[in-house]
Amino acid sequence: MKKLYFRCLGLSVLAGLIAGAPVAAAQDVVKVGMIVEMSGPFSEFGRQMQAGVKIYQEQFGDSVAGKRVEVVYRDTGGANPDAAKRLAQELVVRDKVQVLAGFGFTPNAMAVAPIATQAKLPMVVMNAAGAGITAKSPYMVRTSFTYSDVVPPIAKWAVEQGAKTAYVIVADYAPGHDAEQAFVKTFEAAGGKVVGAVRTPLVTTEFAPYMLRVKDAKPDVLFAFVNGGSVAPAFIKEFRAKGLGADGIKLLGTGDVVDEPIMNVIGEQGMGMTTVYPYSMHHDSALNKEYVQRFKALLGNNERPAIMSVAAYDGMAAIYAALKKTGGNADGPALIAALKGLEIESPRGQIRIDAKTGDIVQDEYIRRFDKVNGEFANIEFKTYKAGN
Repeated sequence: MKKLYFRCLGLSVLAGLIAGAPVAAAQDVVKVGMIVEMSGPFSEFGRQMQAGVKIYQEQFGDSVAGKRVEVVYRDTGGANPDAAKRLAQELVVRDKVQVLAGFGFTPNAMAVAPIATQAKLPMVVMNAAGAGITAKSPYMVRTSFTYSDVVPPIAKWAVEQGAKTAYVIVADYAPGHDAEQAFVKTFEAAGGKVVGAVRTPLVTTEFAPYMLRVKDAKPDVLFAFVNGGSVAPAFIKEFRAKGLGADGIKLLGTGDVVDEPIMNVIGEQGMGMTTVYPYSMHHDSALNKEYVQRFKALLGNNERPAIMSVAAYDGMAAIYAALKKTGGNADGPALIAALKGLEIESPRGQIRIDAKTGDIVQDEYIRRFDKVNGEFANIEFKTYKAGN
């Protein structure tokens, strides 16, 4: 697969283009090329990330260490690695960006990794959650999360609550596979038994056949990872329609299933569901309260920030902090060295970019779908500290 990436990219051609491109004038501007989903079924990803970037620059300005930070957006329309690769090449060669960022989907980030390596440009992953993707380029860091870190706490918690059997449903792509593997491994290591597992198409809303399989298996818990948008509400609706909750099956999942922007769509059907995630808009910290206020001021009082916006906000915080460390030097090797090892206060809590792997280190929260002042909310009630 690695050889295929390099062959398709034509990196020798790209290298020639980079070498032949005129040097950007004066370097008074540091350009960040954001490759995100601005249209299509996952346009909320891009909308959230764009909001996080805007909030950070509204709060801290558009300049750091004597350089103005300019953000340039490009739309992949979804999980489209070919488009992501092409857009990254354009951003590097034509727009002369010094940082690549964004990446809502793992396949998109994977496709761009060789370009970041060849161009020696830092690549800040703000959403893609596939395990180990930062190993694909020494120039990549991540400010979002990985399911291999997110999922084990809820598997442990389920066994602690007395669950002995589980069924697993995940979306059929790399993050879903990671979530399935992490849950099965941790749940069974803790003494539970997984009685069934199934992978579903990425954007399906037809869950009836899967729910019938779960109903027949009669597990104590159903663990789910499906994406937001229209997918997760359809999943939860079918869970209720088929009477799984009434049968005593507890619904667990990653935070994607009850993502903040879709909570009102899910409504009462989500009440009591337990999920795990590194962020809730109701996280109790002064910085998060300010962040939520700024998010609502920017997009509207009924809007809700999700992890994608926070990870973009933190990605900008990391870029700014790295530029401060380098004294404004945006040279790729210097900037990536400054990014690795950073510790940042985030709206979700304290986070760290691992100095060796470039991956994020953070706490995970077990949350309950409930109401606060009459509004649906993911309420954190147990914290699993980073590394535990």
